[in-house]
Amino acid sequence: MEYELNFSAADLAQTRFAVSPMWEVVTSYRLLNAETDPPLHRRWAEQVRPRLQRAGLDRGWLAALIPGGGYLADFLNPTPAGPFPDLAAELAAIRASSPENVRADLATIAAKYRPADRPADRPSARLRLLHEDPEAVMEKVTDEIQAYWELALAPYWPRIRQLLEADVFHRARQVAEHGSAHVLNELHDTVSWDAGTLRMVRTHCALTRDQTGPGLLLVPSAFAWPRVLTRSVAPDPLQLAYPARGIGTLWEPRATKATDAVAAVLGRSRTLLLAELDTPASTTQLARHSGLSAAAVSQHLTALRDAGLVTGHRAGRSVLYARTAIADALLTPVG
Repeated sequence: MEYELNFSAADLAQTRFAVSPMWEVVTSYRLLNAETDPPLHRRWAEQVRPRLQRAGLDRGWLAALIPGGGYLADFLNPTPAGPFPDLAAELAAIRASSPENVRADLATIAAKYRPADRPADRPSARLRLLHEDPEAVMEKVTDEIQAYWELALAPYWPRIRQLLEADVFHRARQVAEHGSAHVLNELHDTVSWDAGTLRMVRTHCALTRDQTGPGLLLVPSAFAWPRVLTRSVAPDPLQLAYPARGIGTLWEPRATKATDAVAAVLGRSRTLLLAELDTPASTTQLARHSGLSAAAVSQHLTALRDAGLVTGHRAGRSVLYARTAIADALLTPVG
């Protein structure tokens, strides 16, 4: 079904972009729970799913709040205050959600996604607790979001953020050269703009202009593909989370042909570890793949982390290390 939303010139003038960690949380979590493996993200999903299962995050608060398709609880995607908010700022906004809005979202979830083996008037125990006392329970929800972030997204965030920021800068340049209307027409094949009207083709969740506040917020996403997702909660602007450009190359191995030059500066062992970290790994995994002792790997990783070339992320009893964007740049040949 196609929906038409009328926007004024003032609305168009207030169009802005934002990179939102929470949009990546909700879309990636739903993708991991899809019935079929996502072709564009298979390499990432195969690494992340076992971690989530070991941590029990495949059956907790997020499982209750993020159905397999359709509606997503609006309070999970607060309007970003700036173009590049961090996860902590968005979690604070979630904790500040009004109980009325939370209960309204839960009612929508309960109405749309009742499991067949449960009476229609009985939501899940977790959703019932959240409905009864949103302010008290929200801390548990945001704690689980933080845990999910550390396992599923934080080790990969430099790579994901680089993709999303590149999309924002590309489209901001388009706005400067051709105007906002041109960008909206190039955003996705289900979105078009003409004479003050935004048209969207949607298969679920009816959308009307009185559901949104002034302006328009465009949010590139690595995991929203292949659709555009929306958040429409007045008085906030309409949010459109759309597939970012270049998703098909997101998980391709990064170039490491410059290792000889880097090794002359960092040493061969540290350069070898950086090359191995094209996929986040623990100290034990790196020791097994590199042939170095675990003690030597740990010592080298400490030096690399102090230099800003790797980051460490807690994953249960171990720590996953990942290359930073600086390290990626070092290992990419020039010219």
